[in-house]
Amino acid sequence: MKQAMKCAGTGLTLALAAVLSGCAHQKAEPELAPAPSTPLPERAAPVVQENTVNQQLRADAPLRYVVKKGDTLWDIAGYYLRDPWYWPQLWYANPDIANPHLIYPGDVLILTRDADGNFQLRRAGTKVLSPRIRESSLESIATIPMDAIRPFITGPRLVSAEELADAPYIVSFLDEHLVGGKGTVSYVRGVDTQGQHDGRFSLVRDAGPYKDPDTGEIIGQQAVPVGEIQIIEPGPVAKAQITKSYREALVADRLLPLETEDLVRDFYPHAPDQRVEGRIISVYDGVSAIGQYQVVTLSVGRSDGIERGHVLDIFEAGRVVLDPVKGGQVRLPELKSGELLVFKTDERVSFAVIMRAERAVHIDDFVRTPAR
Repeated sequence: MKQAMKCAGTGLTLALAAVLSGCAHQKAEPELAPAPSTPLPERAAPVVQENTVNQQLRADAPLRYVVKKGDTLWDIAGYYLRDPWYWPQLWYANPDIANPHLIYPGDVLILTRDADGNFQLRRAGTKVLSPRIRESSLESIATIPMDAIRPFITGPRLVSAEELADAPYIVSFLDEHLVGGKGTVSYVRGVDTQGQHDGRFSLVRDAGPYKDPDTGEIIGQQAVPVGEIQIIEPGPVAKAQITKSYREALVADRLLPLETEDLVRDFYPHAPDQRVEGRIISVYDGVSAIGQYQVVTLSVGRSDGIERGHVLDIFEAGRVVLDPVKGGQVRLPELKSGELLVFKTDERVSFAVIMRAERAVHIDDFVRTPAR
């Protein structure tokens, strides 16, 4: 009898130890590989995913969450994951919905496990009659904070010197004003409203060339947004009115086709499948120290495998200092500065918003595929 009780007690102890060991394993911090300090090969092998969504899950992740107006996909991913770009591994993408990544205010999200024990986040599906009705009556949440970056959504953009030189431009303002703002009537030359939707244009300014940080090659011209303008009287010298103003408009500012705010909605955060390395080559508004929600231009684009939604780590190059003992110069280790999210791509450059800044970010800082 005593021997049986002893065995039972031993079995209970072992079972409890196994449970505790399993819990500890589930909450263990992932070991992140150090960022590479040497230049990456042109055709690097794909990044092997060593981390799992179960390891990424936050200890305080809510079991149930109701999406609110003003939420962003990045915010919601951050409630559940330490690194929000693991969102595709957590989110259950229902193939029966046209765009399974769209989430709407009022959606109820439930944290569950699949048959293999992996965590999944699903819609409860109890507050929506049908995806078609929802998509026609409600606006999905944005991936990144729209209010924070709305002035940047229509730019900056990369254009050729020829495209900018041939674009329509402001030749004068009504009543001989020197600058214009919202509501200012302007005179524009070179505009052709045929084929242009309702005569609306983006008003931009030439901010100089984009240059490759390594070769010095000019990639194209930087067109930064000034506002939006509406043609009200077509003609060789058209009359137009500024409808949105991000900064003072000047004579010779150019008109380019509008871009859409869908740039911040129809994608989701994820890490590149391949190794990527680039540099920050410009910042909107030309500030020296770059912080959260500011927009930067990267030296890598679609030709380098960059796509909208890609998340990249930012690294500050290590300073070069004098060795006080052995003499000579020593480069200090690189420092991770933060993370950014690509929201617009061109063939050779891309545009991203700083989502997290642990310290000041600078032009020429490196951006790389997150270590896993």
